[in-house]
Amino acid sequence: MKIAATGSIATDHLMHFPGRFAEQFIADQLDKVSLSFLVDDLVVRRGGAAANIAFGMARLGLRPLLVGAVGADFADYRSWLERHRVDCASVHVSEVAHTARFVCTTDEDMCQIASFYAGAMTEARQIELAPIADRVGGLDLVLVSPNDPVAMVRHSQECRDRGYAFVADPSQQLARMDGADIVRLIDGAAYLFTNAYERELLESKTGLTGDQVLDRVGVRVTTLGKDGAEITGRDIPRTVVPVAREIQAYDPTGVGDGFRAGFFAARSWGLGLERAAQVGALLATLVLETVGTQEYDLQPSAFLKRLEESYGPAAADEVRPHLPAA
Repeated sequence: MKIAATGSIATDHLMHFPGRFAEQFIADQLDKVSLSFLVDDLVVRRGGAAANIAFGMARLGLRPLLVGAVGADFADYRSWLERHRVDCASVHVSEVAHTARFVCTTDEDMCQIASFYAGAMTEARQIELAPIADRVGGLDLVLVSPNDPVAMVRHSQECRDRGYAFVADPSQQLARMDGADIVRLIDGAAYLFTNAYERELLESKTGLTGDQVLDRVGVRVTTLGKDGAEITGRDIPRTVVPVAREIQAYDPTGVGDGFRAGFFAARSWGLGLERAAQVGALLATLVLETVGTQEYDLQPSAFLKRLEESYGPAAADEVRPHLPAA
């Protein structure tokens, strides 16, 4: 299955605040917030939604196509991704801007405060999907993940025009998009991905009810944090998949990207929606247990054991034939 992951490609600057953000805010002074958090740790990692998703799918044996815009400083990152089986031949390299930067601080409650510098990502709107499809002999699925908002709308429109099945995954870019652009992004999507808060924000901005959203998309997947993920659709029963058992949580950055990578890897194997969500949930847990979005280790035998512990032997039996050799 030929899957193109479009979206952000970034460097993550991840910090830890040894306290609780909630204790630092004064309810009647929020219009005057001026805070600086003294952190006790800083790590710099590879990141970006599209790159994280592509990396995760590659770890599960796929050969995903990464589509996004970067700066000339991408050389080392490109080498890393290509070494892990990600096709980077369609990544656009800016002549003037740096690769995007994500700066995020996480507190003891796993709450986060972050900023994102787009940099070269703004040039993603120049990328056409058709030449990429021609290069690889067609596209079976295009993930339209967080990116330059103009690029996201352009990619979804091109998918409709050319008949490519696509995933609408607006995520944090919902804050930057108006209702009309959100509708243009999601209309006709085979899948719509959001978290629970983003689901409410999407409906508020577009004025659409949940049922009206389902009239426009095939399958709606809503991640619910510690409560797992919900799958809904017009012609499918509502299903809630619990999170996989974790060992120890370290950093939630990139967890949603891990879920998407596992979900679409499993769908490419021909597995059902519930099983795909289980694979996604376990990959998300591996990300959660690691500092950095692409630093986790995936050993097939250990992955299958944990899948069985979380979801039963049938889950492991279905996934086993599809995992790459150790």
